[in-house]
Amino acid sequence: MQKISAAITAVGGYVPEYRLTNAILETMIDTNDEWIKTRTGVEERRILKGDGLATSDMCVPAVLELCEKRGIKPEEIDCMICATVTPDMFFPATANIVCDKIGAKNAWGFDLSAACSGFLFALTNGAALVESGRYKKVVIVGADKMSAIVDYTDRTTCILFGDGAGAVLLEPSEDGSGVLDSLLKSDGGGRDFLHMKAGGSLKPASVETVTAKEHYIYQAGPQVFKAAVTAMADAAYDLLQRNNLTGDDIAWLVPHQANKRIIDATANRMGLAHEKVMLNIQRYGNTTAATIPLCLWDWEKKLKKGDQIVLAAFGGGFTWGATLIKWAYDSK
Repeated sequence: MQKISAAITAVGGYVPEYRLTNAILETMIDTNDEWIKTRTGVEERRILKGDGLATSDMCVPAVLELCEKRGIKPEEIDCMICATVTPDMFFPATANIVCDKIGAKNAWGFDLSAACSGFLFALTNGAALVESGRYKKVVIVGADKMSAIVDYTDRTTCILFGDGAGAVLLEPSEDGSGVLDSLLKSDGGGRDFLHMKAGGSLKPASVETVTAKEHYIYQAGPQVFKAAVTAMADAAYDLLQRNNLTGDDIAWLVPHQANKRIIDATANRMGLAHEKVMLNIQRYGNTTAATIPLCLWDWEKKLKKGDQIVLAAFGGGFTWGATLIKWAYDSK
């Protein structure tokens, strides 16, 4: 009997309508379009606007699109894992809120927090659930409303981040397609360089923490860039080595969209032609856990059954890793 693997059988995505362009940012902070594009590759980012709207409100259309493409009802979903660092609230889990909003009454779910590597970590967890034989339809959502924790007076961070959600459906496969291998890493020592200082049990919210702007992203850019260039590229390369593959065997690299220079370094380390690299950072910026599934959403029609693709990410904390997937279907 062929070993059960967890195959991606549908993809959904959502980005808000409002576009925060570099030109608009020029009117808000001391920066310019050329400086931003040269150092990051970002030209615009999508921002979720409107009272009462949260991360779950981006997850809902992404998951519903996925269900429509696959021809299933939300009630058929067994489990939902939501990778996010901007949950609607500390509890209940955003995954559970999404299930309620779409009518996934038979699903259990939970949130996973691993910053920009969150989707990869969640995908590996979801794949294990499917491989166990116990669950048939597991939805993995990567979603973040980064605008909720960005200080738009801090020009080092506000130029980077945007809002969005991407989702994939995992189902059992016996034809050799699916999630083949993952190499995941973490180093909590990186917390000093990329974190949100207040709001947790270490430093609960207070008038003082709000006044000091400690509920926004803090990033030590040079240290994070140096760590990301090395770790993300090495993880992708080591994954290939472990599976006796080279860049020639890979149809696509699906990298976390944090910085164009980090993406280029990863492709170079893998020996991969740059036309094989999925890139949408120019349109969405860094949507944290949503970047990889949004790339799959944008490029779905170019993916072919049997394509070997590598997903790679690096996130705050630090977290990083790479995943090897054999694509399961030809898109219509």
